[in-house]
Amino acid sequence: MVTKIEKKQLWYEEIALRELNEWLYKNKKKASLLNRAAKGIQNKINNLIPEKVHQAITYAIEKMVKGVLVGNKFITSTPQAEMELWAAEIKVKKMISIYTKTASAEGAITGAGGILMGFADLPAFLAIKMKMLFEMASAYGYNVKDLKERFFILYIFKVTFSSQDTRIEAVGILEKWEAFSKTLPENMDDFDWRTFQLEYRDYMDLAKLAQLIPIIGAGVGAIANYKMTKMLGENAMNAYRLRYFDRTMGAKE
Repeated sequence: MVTKIEKKQLWYEEIALRELNEWLYKNKKKASLLNRAAKGIQNKINNLIPEKVHQAITYAIEKMVKGVLVGNKFITSTPQAEMELWAAEIKVKKMISIYTKTASAEGAITGAGGILMGFADLPAFLAIKMKMLFEMASAYGYNVKDLKERFFILYIFKVTFSSQDTRIEAVGILEKWEAFSKTLPENMDDFDWRTFQLEYRDYMDLAKLAQLIPIIGAGVGAIANYKMTKMLGENAMNAYRLRYFDRTMGAKE
């Protein structure tokens, strides 16, 4: 006999699976002509930038991201014991709500300061986003002290802050994570940081350039940070759903 709790779980899983399939469809669509044109312009601009500048930016973003990844692993709560999907996602959705509001407030404060404060937004906003992902991983029962889990977080970043072509590739990797994770490098130095920083920087430039303008910067920063953090949270939730259904459905077969 199926209990009420089991019925609730089955009902929730049906909804989550439907949302996951919708998410997959949206993120696997080919890039539009507008997206391709925008990416082409960004590539031309990047080709005009001297190689030494690219190297410096790659180094800075690599150290910044790796620093946050290493720092956050020590302040993230212990991974939750395995629980039903609906119970885990009650916590996850609260986390997304809290961190989107935090990121919005941070964007408003740094945006109000114009260009100088705008530069401070990059590391602060990055730390907020990473902290949210680490807490979400813990809620789903994954230990971010495991290097593979930190790589998983980087691929969630790639799904969120990249061109559509890169997003399609990253989603494909997340779909086959268990197999792909066995091919991962043994340390983060071997990760493709050049491509990561180009995609991340180009996306952030398009989304947040107006934040550097005095007066309107506060409003732009608040809205941009809110939307991007919410999108990152939703992408992360669906990425972990991929692993949940891969595990549970595989066990039933």
